[in-house]
Amino acid sequence: MAEHDLSKTIIPYLDRHLSFPLLTHLTEIQLFPAEEVTQAQYELAKGTNMFDYAVTLFQQLHPDQEVPAEFDGKRQNAVSTHERLQQEAQAVLDVIEKPEVAQALRQDKNQNLQFLKDNYGLTLEQITALYNFGQFQYSYGNYSGAADYLYHFRVLSTNADLTTSAHWGKLASDILTGKWDTALEELNTLRDLIDSRSSASILAAAAAASASGAATDKTEPALVQLHSRTWLVHWSLFIYFNHEQGRTLLLETFLSPTYLNTIQTACPWILRYLVAAAILSRKTSSTSSAANPVSARVRNAIREVVKVIQMEEYQYQDPVTSFLKELYVEFDFEAAQRELRRAEEVVRNDFFLGDFREEFLDNARYLISEAYCRIHQRIDIGDLSERLNLEKDEGEKWIVNLIRETRMGADAKIDLEKNIIEINRPALPVYQSVIEKTRGLALRTQALGAAISRSGQQQQSSAASQQQQQPQQDGAKETSQVPISVN
Repeated sequence: MAEHDLSKTIIPYLDRHLSFPLLTHLTEIQLFPAEEVTQAQYELAKGTNMFDYAVTLFQQLHPDQEVPAEFDGKRQNAVSTHERLQQEAQAVLDVIEKPEVAQALRQDKNQNLQFLKDNYGLTLEQITALYNFGQFQYSYGNYSGAADYLYHFRVLSTNADLTTSAHWGKLASDILTGKWDTALEELNTLRDLIDSRSSASILAAAAAASASGAATDKTEPALVQLHSRTWLVHWSLFIYFNHEQGRTLLLETFLSPTYLNTIQTACPWILRYLVAAAILSRKTSSTSSAANPVSARVRNAIREVVKVIQMEEYQYQDPVTSFLKELYVEFDFEAAQRELRRAEEVVRNDFFLGDFREEFLDNARYLISEAYCRIHQRIDIGDLSERLNLEKDEGEKWIVNLIRETRMGADAKIDLEKNIIEINRPALPVYQSVIEKTRGLALRTQALGAAISRSGQQQQSSAASQQQQQPQQDGAKETSQVPISVN
């Protein structure tokens, strides 16, 4: 299953600190040699101020070597930098945390900045100390403190570039501290900021997110916007697979034209998570009610996703996407059964999907049952259990519970003596048949009328051109028949 691991593909689109959980996960599942994963953790940690963690990793890799002296120098420099930035930031906090100042602040940032400058002598450069200290705290792993300072800076700052950068830092901090509701709000705010097509915001977003050092082209804001959306798609996976409503929100976002185009253009491997979210939401969407409404996009997610994986098969495919393809495109239940067995391992080892393994299997089996029962009217329970990768007794219990919990119960009847399920689909009402046939007849009539109209126009234009040519021919004939008089 190592060939289907996406960690190496996803990490380049993440911040260093967001990459550590993925590498820790790889250590736990032992999908790759432990030394290689530890080396990757060490290379990432060297670029941060988490010196103790980096030293620990170095000792694991090189137990017989002394720790490089450079770490002591970096640690001393970090301590002095921390003290300086803390003093500068605290001077600003002492002012803005005063009750009278908090009450005087308004929505207009320029007005607030002028108020602080006139009454307390605070300038924009001094307020930037909040950003610098928040960024420094993030670099050594104090994510909660970083989120607080970046939030205060964002409220006061009028610098669009640094404000957008603070959005990215605040989002990463909320993700790493597990504050999923707050992180979701931050994600939506940042998404709106990127989608606003403000060149300054787009460039700042890309610069802030580009921890890998990727260059940005200021002459191509649309390309920079695409890069920013690509980063946002990868960061959002942490939220969508941890928030209670995350899978539904993922479908709403990723199936929108803008972000679906981003996935198809820049990161087709995200289709794994789009397919997984569609499968995880299928049972819920099919049993939705007025008390638990589901949007049309979520209800039709499977249909939309199947179209996408067909189009993008040349770019990306794995057992998760192949399962849907075999089930809904090829209608090959045996192949779907094989792919589901492989997809189970992929989901088990995936950082984002691992906790949803049982739910994924349950919903995937529901999809197989739904498709199988739609085709057949008389179903052998043992055969269906085998196609669901279940033992006979376990399969019987699962199928009985499925029929009871879903809408299939109204049309299905179980005969336990014969060990079969009989599907009795009610005939379509006469009036409904008439409506459907009338609608089809109307469409065909409209198409036929349009074809006749085009044919008539072509005939008229042909006749007109012939009429224009006829006088010229008649004139030529008359001229040739005029008698020549000789005097």
